[in-house]
Amino acid sequence: MKTLFVAYRVTDLDRSLGFYTALGYVELGRVEVGDGGRLVILKFPGEPAASLELVHRPADGRVDVGSGVDHLAIQVDTLTVTLKTLAEAGLEPEPVQYPGGPHGPKTSWLTDPDGYRIELLEWPLGHPDGITAADFS
Repeated sequence: MKTLFVAYRVTDLDRSLGFYTALGYVELGRVEVGDGGRLVILKFPGEPAASLELVHRPADGRVDVGSGVDHLAIQVDTLTVTLKTLAEAGLEPEPVQYPGGPHGPKTSWLTDPDGYRIELLEWPLGHPDGITAADFS
């Protein structure tokens, strides 16, 4: 088994698509689900398959994120370049943080139009791609 993607319910599909495309996602496809509902599947250009689905069901009303979803983590190559690009696109990333100290990963946070939190993460030089068991030993 493997995880296919995360799905977020969104209030305003156009606004959310603007946010996520500014973040760097591209649309892979969409499905009409009736009652004006739509599913839009997204991925980053370098990914081989889908990684995020936006679910828009207008009949369900405004999205209330609540306390069940914590955040989506996105690995970036160079955080300072990413933050500059996002700011130029009108998004408002938070300042850089160093949760593992000055030689650990760099992070920044961003909030989407519905209130979902996104952690942007740059690994230190030499760290392998992604998170593996080695990160916990």
